[in-house]
Amino acid sequence: MPGSRAASLLSRRLLSGQLFGGAVILTGMNPPPSQSTAAVDSAKAVRGGKFDSPEQEVFLNLWRTYDRLKLLEDDTFGRFNLSAQQYNALRILRSVHPGSMPTLALGTRLISRAPDMTRMLDKLEQRELLFRERKPKNRRVVEVSITAKGLALLDELDEPVRECHRRQLGHLSRTAMRDLSKLLRAAREPHEDPDNPSIVDP
Repeated sequence: MPGSRAASLLSRRLLSGQLFGGAVILTGMNPPPSQSTAAVDSAKAVRGGKFDSPEQEVFLNLWRTYDRLKLLEDDTFGRFNLSAQQYNALRILRSVHPGSMPTLALGTRLISRAPDMTRMLDKLEQRELLFRERKPKNRRVVEVSITAKGLALLDELDEPVRECHRRQLGHLSRTAMRDLSKLLRAAREPHEDPDNPSIVDP
């Protein structure tokens, strides 16, 4: 019958993903081969509520946590026209003031690696927050030091940054934060460079 043939044709199109732009709309059906592996994995996670591995679950939890906490950080530093990485660099330079440190050493001590260290330092120097120079004894090494203006900005930021951290993690107990710090150090320890520890490493 015509109605039966039409129903059969509709069923075959749904099964092959030809309708609705090739999207699979029936729960539990396999997606067409053209879909990427990531899309397949995502669909499985949504349908089953499971992860591929315990490691993936932990990593995605870390990623999500970072994303949520970074919103508060961006709001704080945005009010001072700074990035978190620029603030990190200025804090490190304050720790060696009134001395200076080589650009390479500064880069290795940042919490996260700067993809374009020169550009970041250019912006801070344009704002007169730091000063760069080549020492006569070794012209190949660029030394960086914080300026009085940079120190004043950090003084102004001290309390807003403390408040930001309270908003981020103040709901946790001291014991929970101490245990979390230990776990995070243990998680990254095999991937760290022991010769260039970051400011948060013991």
